[in-house]
Amino acid sequence: MTLAALKARLTDIYLLNRANAVLSWDQQTQMPPGGAAARAEQLAVLGKLAHQMLVAGETGELLAAAEAETTGMGAEQDDAAYVRVAREVYDDATKLPESWVVEFNRTTAQAHHIWAKAREEKDFQQFLPTLERIFDLVRQQADYLGYAEKPYDALLDKFERGTTSAEVAAIFGQLRTALVPIVHAIQANQDRVSDAPLHGQFPSAQQRAFGEFVVKQFGFNFENGRQDVAVHPFCTSFSPRDVRITTRFDETWLSPALFGTMHESGHGLYEQGIPLHWENDILGNAVSLAFHESQSRLWENVVGRSRAFWGHFYPRLQATFPQQFENVDVEAFYRAVNQVKPSFIRVEADEVTYALHIMLRFDLEQAVINDGFPVKELPDAWNAKMQEYLGITPPDDGLGVLQDIHWSLGIMGYFSTYALGNMLAVQLYDLATAQHPSIPAEIAEGQFETLLGWMRSNIHQHGSKYRPKALLKRVTGADQIDPAPFLRYIQHKYGEIYAL
Repeated sequence: MTLAALKARLTDIYLLNRANAVLSWDQQTQMPPGGAAARAEQLAVLGKLAHQMLVAGETGELLAAAEAETTGMGAEQDDAAYVRVAREVYDDATKLPESWVVEFNRTTAQAHHIWAKAREEKDFQQFLPTLERIFDLVRQQADYLGYAEKPYDALLDKFERGTTSAEVAAIFGQLRTALVPIVHAIQANQDRVSDAPLHGQFPSAQQRAFGEFVVKQFGFNFENGRQDVAVHPFCTSFSPRDVRITTRFDETWLSPALFGTMHESGHGLYEQGIPLHWENDILGNAVSLAFHESQSRLWENVVGRSRAFWGHFYPRLQATFPQQFENVDVEAFYRAVNQVKPSFIRVEADEVTYALHIMLRFDLEQAVINDGFPVKELPDAWNAKMQEYLGITPPDDGLGVLQDIHWSLGIMGYFSTYALGNMLAVQLYDLATAQHPSIPAEIAEGQFETLLGWMRSNIHQHGSKYRPKALLKRVTGADQIDPAPFLRYIQHKYGEIYAL
């Protein structure tokens, strides 16, 4: 069968890309700084080889024959979905010249350590020439891929296929209109909550042990996964049987590593839930980054910052840090981990202000990609947006424009999926608890099988078989991500905490 030959060829390409991902993981967790130049060449070659195989005439011929072979199949059948996804991947790849692919892989591989050093030294100028080149390459990518209205749409479509920036902007408009008054109301009652219990002396080893204990209870399988330390926490998967998560530790502040571990384990649970029969298959990927982010935000926040969750796990945390929490009761701790306070770093932001960080970068990326806003002016523009949206101004570039790794990786068009996933997490949780009302009580007992099982059967098991909007419709009946459940959740939870 031609389809079998196409699958064999695309499997080889898939495995090349997984090998590339292993090198990228090593670059961010284990590789010495001096290896950056050599690693850039390795990544560039692997990227070139995978691209050459994908865009070769043989691939196109096999794909066309496989399309003829599967004509008449229902869209629900795996083989029909496989050919559809293969066509999308092939068409995107054939639009990108090999020279661009090599230059993009080389530039972004070199950029990681340039960015990390600039961030550490809080010096945007060190990163500026590299970032200007990356934005140039990304603009070229948008032009190669093509778009109906805005260049940015071509980039967004890579991560949230079928969604436009106009649709995202409309959802964000609803969200912003509702969130800003809530933020202002909370600010008027700031003295009701203190996060002082989260600051003190928390040795990394104990933090790590507690965090890994928690995510094991969630269902993250350390036989098929591991956790390491990275400058910017992330999750990557080479197979459902080899999923890597990372975090970063601050021995004077409990939150970053603890909630970072929960967050990345949510991504990891999704990756470990992909069916093994799609292990080296193009259908063996998450459907979209908004769905992926919904899983991380679900476990980090909806579960991990809930009163029910800490009612069960707080005694163990007290036993882990007896001196630090001897005189802190569970209610004070629950309120501490849910303090709402504008902050500089997105990954450390509270649930209420988090989306405002996303809107900021969404606005700036569109300005650079669509309108040619000068990259050199990003620090000032960033600070102005922070003041406009959150009422604070970063004291340096490390806490401002340099805080996130994504631009160094050439990932533009990605950021809106963070806020979309944040909303989708609650939309999915509400549906899961409507179908299984026992879930909140189970969380209070440290039991997560029902919730994880619902996510596995409704989201994880489908891989990328469906387009994002089709899966959303299948699961929720809605045509698009709805901010209303998230806003009700925020209003109820923080209305109670802050007596609004």
